[in-house]
Amino acid sequence: MKLDLDDRNALLARYKSRLQSGQAAIFERYLAEADAPRLLHERCQLVDDLLRELWTELCFPQSLALLAVGGYGGGKLWPASDVDLLLLLPGMPDAMLTEKLEQLVGLFWDIGLEIGHSVRTVEECLNEAAGDLTVRTALVEARLLIGNEQLFSKFNTEFRSNLNPQEFFHAKRMEQDERYLRFQESPYSLEPNCKESPGGLRDLQCILWIAQAAGYGASWQDLERHGFITHDEAQGLERRELFLQRLRIELHLHVGRREDRLLFDYQSVIAKQLGFTGIPTRRASEQMMQKYFQTAKTVTQLNVILLQNIGSAIFPSPKQAALAVNERFQCTNQLLDIAHENVFNQTPAAIFEAFLLMQEHAELKGMTARTIRSLWRAGVLIDDDFRQDPENRMRFIEIFKQPKGVLHELRRMNQFDILGRYLPNFGAIVGQMQHDLFHAYTVDQHSLQVLRNLRRFSETEYSHEYPFCSQLISGFDRPWVLYIAALFHDIAKGRGGSHSELGAVDAQEFCTAHGLYAEDSELIVWLVRQHLVMSSVAQKQDISDPDVLGNFAANVVDERRLIALYLFTVADIRGTSPKVWNSWKGRLLEQLFSQTRRLLRAGGKAPVTQGLVEERQEEALRLLRYFAVPEAAQEQLWKQLDTVYFLRHSAEEISWHARALHYRSDSAQPVVKARINPHGDGIEVMAYTKDQRYLFARLVGFFSRAGYNIMDAKIHTTRNGYALDSFMLQDVSGRDSDRNMISYIEHELIDRLMQQAPPEVPASGRVSRQVKHFPIKPLVTIEPLVTLQPDEKGVLFVLSIIAADRPGLLYIVAMALAAHGANLHTAKIFTLGERAEDTFLISGGDLGEQSSRIKLETELLDLLKL
Repeated sequence: MKLDLDDRNALLARYKSRLQSGQAAIFERYLAEADAPRLLHERCQLVDDLLRELWTELCFPQSLALLAVGGYGGGKLWPASDVDLLLLLPGMPDAMLTEKLEQLVGLFWDIGLEIGHSVRTVEECLNEAAGDLTVRTALVEARLLIGNEQLFSKFNTEFRSNLNPQEFFHAKRMEQDERYLRFQESPYSLEPNCKESPGGLRDLQCILWIAQAAGYGASWQDLERHGFITHDEAQGLERRELFLQRLRIELHLHVGRREDRLLFDYQSVIAKQLGFTGIPTRRASEQMMQKYFQTAKTVTQLNVILLQNIGSAIFPSPKQAALAVNERFQCTNQLLDIAHENVFNQTPAAIFEAFLLMQEHAELKGMTARTIRSLWRAGVLIDDDFRQDPENRMRFIEIFKQPKGVLHELRRMNQFDILGRYLPNFGAIVGQMQHDLFHAYTVDQHSLQVLRNLRRFSETEYSHEYPFCSQLISGFDRPWVLYIAALFHDIAKGRGGSHSELGAVDAQEFCTAHGLYAEDSELIVWLVRQHLVMSSVAQKQDISDPDVLGNFAANVVDERRLIALYLFTVADIRGTSPKVWNSWKGRLLEQLFSQTRRLLRAGGKAPVTQGLVEERQEEALRLLRYFAVPEAAQEQLWKQLDTVYFLRHSAEEISWHARALHYRSDSAQPVVKARINPHGDGIEVMAYTKDQRYLFARLVGFFSRAGYNIMDAKIHTTRNGYALDSFMLQDVSGRDSDRNMISYIEHELIDRLMQQAPPEVPASGRVSRQVKHFPIKPLVTIEPLVTLQPDEKGVLFVLSIIAADRPGLLYIVAMALAAHGANLHTAKIFTLGERAEDTFLISGGDLGEQSSRIKLETELLDLLKL
């Protein structure tokens, strides 16, 4: 029947009201009872009823059939999910039926359903399914809502007869592998997708789709009856599925639309909804996410077991004789297999032996499902007696010493909960989030990432990534001590107090218990305690200062420790987040390493200042001659520069400045030169002009407006009253056109310095979501610099700032310093993700008075609050 406008509006109002009131009641019951399966079933039933009644009321021909497909076909409908439908026809529709179908779909939308629909004949369904895995998967769960039962039966029979379980298995496995790649093959993203990420609901759906296609059922109980999983595993899957279902439902209800990402924006609210409460050392959201990561880890493990077991049934192969590896293990189809079901119960020491065998036998491509299952269950055997057994301790250390498979097997041990049971303190950090705004991984995954980076230094195929690190580790005796340090360096995160100190205690206990040589134990414990030091010195202190270098060398003591700390620091920074590392940080670390090694080889004594200055001047002169600068041309400029300038700049920088300024050291007009950073990414800029108030703020404002972050700044005032300032800039605009920007920077900056116009306020930008939800309390300190060079003028102070990074941060600091009449000498800009830790060397103005310094600290704290 064709509806007139009034009838259509009345029909629409009636069904829309029923849908809204029905869903509201379902959601209200869920909020009261937290019964996820009931919500999914009731919403599905509500939509079923509405669609059937609407189909009947519109008098559709009995020859047609309306099918639910996809997730809706499986009998589960999420609060914000699409309703996937198939309108099945016996033949091609005529114009009248086409119009009627279009009217039906329009009504579905108008009453408030988000419809995903297709209109096909049986033949068209088969053709589409043959060429499209998504269509084929959706049709696996097809069920008849209303209409022609014979037509549905015909479709179902022909679809099943054309569905090849082996092809479907291969296709779904490849699809899962591709999906894993999209999520970096890790369940441990800090903002995971609870549906699509590894360990999410899609992993469970994938198992059941394959099982249905092969005729093994559509539930965990069905798979248990077929012997693919045990009763305990089936119950475990149900519990974890229930947790993931609740997460996804809460996301949909909280956001009010289809949203499957557990973004920081939602984690705190959803944690509260799920009943998590914060404690002094851990937020409610951190506890919820730790449970999520533990759930995802278990789901990925069961996914492996089930797909391997189902795959063995779908692809029956001729029985091959297993090759004995030893009395406890055998090789079956290139997989490590236990000789019998009670191997680990009878010989708990075989737990570590299994991982060692994987390292020692290159022909082994993995483990059989029953070995994985047995290892997983064997975790309960790891008790104090197991941990104190000398054989087990020896085997655990041997895993680190093997030439191959160290990372792979430690990851496997972590996946099977073996690692956390053997090292209970490591178990406490499994799945633990780090809301420090720069770590992109959970604590356990970060530790394994650091170990991964250290391993890559020693592998030939990766030697092009960090040639210097590869060169250093190739001559480093017993590199496995670094891997143990990697496992322990963050093991005390979340306990309160210094995680480096607490971790060093854990490392010492481990080394003593495992009988490591004193030299190796001392290095491991020292690395855990000092793993943040090199990064801090390189990026926050003036490494041109002989005293800074001398103190660092005294802490390091010898070259083996220095090499170990350098390798560890590079691996650690690289293991925090892809955003944190850059070539500038790499250059600073390498510079600190080279200078310290030279100092240690010279006996560890701090170099004499005058000798350093002469050395740099001689090298700069050599470079000037290379560029055909006339002899003695630099003398007029150098007379205006003091010792500090020559200590803080490299010979190459001194030469560059001299080439630009030797003939205009008393220029009335500003001189600005820019060039591509000779040591990495970004642009280096030199500005030379008569000193002026608000100069640093003017420069900062200009660079920010031009789309650059300042990575490093060296501010110097010459004896004749000129400012000679150097900046290392990094493009944050995404235009990737540093070379094209050089002339713009030189021309425009000269123009602004000549005009001495008010500093440009940097363009405002949005504060990141992470900073909004996990704010950093600003910290500002001003302390006197104790050790000075002989010709430093006045008293210098170190201004340290920790705050959430944001557009205009440096501009705020510059304006505050200018208001107090303070002179800036150096700026160390240290950014870790969304966290800024900047250090400034300042003097002059009213800083001599303690009350003025306190006032500046207070002002900056107020300005840095978000």
